[in-house]
Amino acid sequence: MLEAGAVFLCDGESAGSRLDVFLGHRLEGVSRSRIHAWLEGGCFSLNGLAAKKNAVLKTGDAVSVSRVPEPVVQHLVPEDLPLEVIYEDEDVAVINKARGMVTHPGHGVPTGTLANALAYRYRDLPVSGGPLRAGLVHRLDRDTTGLLVIARNEASQFGLSSQLQDRSLGRNYRALVFRCVREPEGRYSWPLGRHARDPLRRSVRDDGKPAETLFKVRQRFPFASELELKLMTGRTHQIRVHLSHAGYPVMGDALYGGTKAGLEKVEPLYRAQAAAVLKRLPGQALHAWRLHFIHPRTKRDMTFEADPPADFMAALDALRPYLIVEGE
Repeated sequence: MLEAGAVFLCDGESAGSRLDVFLGHRLEGVSRSRIHAWLEGGCFSLNGLAAKKNAVLKTGDAVSVSRVPEPVVQHLVPEDLPLEVIYEDEDVAVINKARGMVTHPGHGVPTGTLANALAYRYRDLPVSGGPLRAGLVHRLDRDTTGLLVIARNEASQFGLSSQLQDRSLGRNYRALVFRCVREPEGRYSWPLGRHARDPLRRSVRDDGKPAETLFKVRQRFPFASELELKLMTGRTHQIRVHLSHAGYPVMGDALYGGTKAGLEKVEPLYRAQAAAVLKRLPGQALHAWRLHFIHPRTKRDMTFEADPPADFMAALDALRPYLIVEGE
């Protein structure tokens, strides 16, 4: 949640961005029109002065919250929005979330979310996780696509949440990252907490909460890799922060070094090719492709898979001519 006095510093990755675009990356889930309204209402300042939405930022510029915008809505509005339902029964549903859809209402995003769509389709969802998160067991970032399991009653909410806590609810992701990852597999165990200078970002911190991500290389290219990742914990932005800290930012991730800064990590020989791949991605190339859980009522093993969206696959197709074949 935004707090008066919070400051967002422009780093080299965001230098040259318009202020409204910069805030769009920092305030995940907030629409551009909402950001424009906040800017026009004097909610932000730039280097201590009135902020204009089309201001072009420089490295070191400070964007401050000078006035807290209106509070978040406290009730869930059912909305008839498109949903890709992979599976449903009387207890659970599995949804393939599209890019750009926020999981649940947050500050300045009262409608248009997955939670609003679920409230319309299923009604009477359990609210033990809060009235704005009815039925939700876990979440995905706005531009992360893929599979989510939904609880349709309190018993299912309890059972699935317990599996999330004891790590028996399996979540596997696919990602395209900058640079060739040489290790065939590995583990990132850096603790994560709030960024020291940006309240809506996360970073590796000695005083952070434990976080563990497993990775395995699916395909290698001279300037990129396709990885499979498994979450052992579920911290905010966990995969994105871990990969960025390891030096392999997710392609298209403007918040954690996956656009201009990512291209700068690529050898000059391949930068034009990497830029061509990046242009195919409207957001981070991160997709929750496999989901496993025990059905809370029948106790059956349930496993679901969903291919990445068309833009992810288009980027992967653009990489294929550069595939490194093992053993050659």
